[in-house]
Amino acid sequence: MRFLPSFVPSLLLVAAGAAQAASSWGFEDATLSVGSKKADKNVFKFSESSPLSETVRFGSSDSLKVLLTAKEDGEGKRPHQAFLVLREPSTGLEAPFHMTVKESGKATVEIKQADLPVQLATSAEPLEASLVLASFGSSGGFNKPVFTVEVTRDANAAPVVYEKPLRYGKLDEIHHIFRADPTSPPKAASLVFAVAVAATVPGIFYAWFALGANAGHLSTALGKAPIAHAVFFGSIVLMEGVFYMYYSSWNLFQTLPVIGVVGVATLLSGTKALGEVQDRRLAGQR
Repeated sequence: MRFLPSFVPSLLLVAAGAAQAASSWGFEDATLSVGSKKADKNVFKFSESSPLSETVRFGSSDSLKVLLTAKEDGEGKRPHQAFLVLREPSTGLEAPFHMTVKESGKATVEIKQADLPVQLATSAEPLEASLVLASFGSSGGFNKPVFTVEVTRDANAAPVVYEKPLRYGKLDEIHHIFRADPTSPPKAASLVFAVAVAATVPGIFYAWFALGANAGHLSTALGKAPIAHAVFFGSIVLMEGVFYMYYSSWNLFQTLPVIGVVGVATLLSGTKALGEVQDRRLAGQR
């Protein structure tokens, strides 16, 4: 009989495990009310062991409301999950509706036809309503049908319209239409500004003579630095030609490279040409 002391603790553990496994979630005081007004609502009672045997009619203007008390091992508690699930038996399509539950286990959910998916709102067969109660821990959850609902549509009610859901995927190719290149301003406006610029040319010559410009040094300048002076003057004229081409036909990408080349030539030749002019001025020649 020495095995008895070691056998008793094992037996107690098995009994405790069986008692723990037997704990489960359930509910009581469950009522179902269906109707459009409080006075017209039909109230039904059901329980875990006796679901409603008759099918409940759910009209277009009705609201379906379920009240119950969730319990764990006979004690009112708040489960982690509490849903009323409506399911179409033939297709298996279902829609869960979350129940609002208090700490005491008092739970409620209210559904209108507008809350139903289109597939269930237009179902031709009664929907199976199941109650789901579950939480963390070792207690078993509750998931059983409790009643059936027949969705009916009133003759004067607006028909249910199926709206295609937004789905992300490959779309049709997009063809971009770019704006046309900007055109030149009107010729009349361009002519006015051209005349205004040309009118300043006599003023430039007058200023040269007033400041004592000496055209007699032209041969001396060309003799000392002919290439520098020729390239410098030619680059200035060429730059004006580039601006004209940009105004008339070129775009910005065609103009910028040419401006870069002409600008470098102007810088190098201008340094040499203006250096020669400075040497003559330092020598007292004007």
